[in-house]
Amino acid sequence: MYSNRLLAGMPVPITASSITLSLLDCAVHRGITPSTAQDFSGKQLDISALLVEHPQSTCLLRVAGPSMQEYGMVDGDLIVVDRAIQARHGHIVVAIVDSEFTVKYLYQADGVTHLKAGDPSCPDIVLKDEYAIEIWGVVTSCIKRFSK
Repeated sequence: MYSNRLLAGMPVPITASSITLSLLDCAVHRGITPSTAQDFSGKQLDISALLVEHPQSTCLLRVAGPSMQEYGMVDGDLIVVDRAIQARHGHIVVAIVDSEFTVKYLYQADGVTHLKAGDPSCPDIVLKDEYAIEIWGVVTSCIKRFSK
């Protein structure tokens, strides 16, 4: 009912294997062309350690639909969801609303908890007893792919 296809498929667990990439020791500025990447020394950055704090309770979900685009999440993005983090005001969370996954901004004020979309045309979900709502996990990162 509320998901509007916000999350596609089932959660995919993250394995604890390490993926390291070179982090070049230079900033990327628009309009300035540095010499080749070989001219910059860098260190190795472990992508798994950067994205995953609690491997046993972290998974990936794919965003489906536009309702969180104002928070930088668009259709097809992967979100990293950590179930070990206690959700609080200001977190982006994955919730189960009436048996469907949805991703929303958790907003609490005056004793009332809302799940807010990143699209003003989508109504807030106010946590009330008549809805079966579970805060399932906290979104810690969003992974975008620009080209293959």
